[in-house]
Parts: sequence; structure tokens; C-alpha cells
Amino acid sequence: MNRILICDDEKDIVSALKIYLTAEGFETVEAYSGDEALEILKTEKIDLVLMDVMMPGTDGLSATVKLRETSNVPVILLTAKSEDTDKILGLNLGADDYVTKPFNPVELIARVRSHLRRYTVLGSTSEPKDAYRCNGIELNDRTKEVTVDGKQIFLTPTEYDILKLFLQHPGKVMSPKEIYRRVWNNDPFGAEATVAVHIRHLREKIEINPAEPRYLKVVWAQGYKLERGK
Repeated sequence: MNRILICDDEKDIVSALKIYLTAEGFETVEAYSGDEALEILKTEKIDLVLMDVMMPGTDGLSATVKLRETSNVPVILLTAKSEDTDKILGLNLGADDYVTKPFNPVELIARVRSHLRRYTVLGSTSEPKDAYRCNGIELNDRTKEVTVDGKQIFLTPTEYDILKLFLQHPGKVMSPKEIYRRVWNNDPFGAEATVAVHIRHLREKIEINPAEPRYLKVVWAQGYKLERGK
């Protein structure tokens, strides 16, 4: 049974989320501050975190930064803010996704399941599907290892899935909406900003000079592509 950590300083929201998640077969652990959430993550097995952004003391963004120092567990931010800049800031700091309050329970559960599938697969020991190679990038889908020019790099589950998608279709131009549909398995609302942030993080890990990428390239007004090997 997957364990979900719910962190929000509003007890009514925590109680409501616990009801939704428990009804869907999840086990929940509750925290009411960023510091409390970080302490729980040190000692308990958690499969996904629902983290409120605006909390007194250590807020959700600060807690996400500290969490990312030691863990790749999926983090979905809960925010009352609707501005794109706030959402992008959360993604820049290491969150995998966000849901704006007041949230739709059906959408929230769908996002939780989507990220859990990705995280579970990334950490599994299932039989190999394929090895993917393009230029100096190699991805082993059995061991979940990624190397660039022979050097191992470490990706979040979302980054891994994006890179795998590109490696499965080298040279193909994919729009942000197409990438979002395939990786997040959700309707591509706000896809451009979300995908752009994850692409930037991925470039920082696989490119020698992210400002002048040799692998993941922008095709103006169309999307992104993984450059084929010559």
C-alpha cells in the first residue's frame, strides 16, 4: 500500500485529503509544518508528498528544497496561488507537479496515481524492456541508470521519463502538450511552463553547456527534439 505524506497547516484540508486518499486505498501520514514533514521523511517510508506552499515557519518551498537534498520522492505542491510564476518557482525548486486550491479531488487522485506509477517503475527491479542510446546518452531501463559520455547522472522520475520519451523518438519534434500528455498522463493545461522547467533541469544534467545544448534542442514555435547522432 502506498503511503502519502500530507503536509498542510490547515487541519480541515489535511482531514479532507485523508478521506479522499483513504477511500482510494492509500495510507496517509499527516504533518502540519514543513519541519514536521522533514522529520517524518527521515524515519518513515513515504511514496509521495502532498506539500502546501504557504505555511508558517519552514514553508512548503523551503521544505521541498531540503527534501531534494536526500530524496527523489515525488512532491506535489498544494497552492492557493494561481500565478504561473509561483508554480514555476515550485518546479524550479524540485517539485514534480502542483495543484491549485480549491482542488478537484478527482484530478488530485489522478495526479497522485500518475506520479506513483512513474516513481514505482523507476525504483523497480522488473525485467528489462530496452536499452536506449543516442549520441553520448545511454539509458538502461532495467537498472534505471543513465549515463552521458560514460558518466552516470541521477535524474528525478519525471526527468527520467522525459529523457526516455525523447530517446524512444530521436529526431522527432514534440510539442510541450504532447510531452505533457505522454509523461504526466493528464490533460495538458499549463503544459508549456511545466515542461519547460523540467527540460531545463534535464539539460543542466545532460548538457556540457545547458545554454548551448547539443542534445535537447528547441524547435522554435513547435517544441523540443533530441538531436540524432551523426
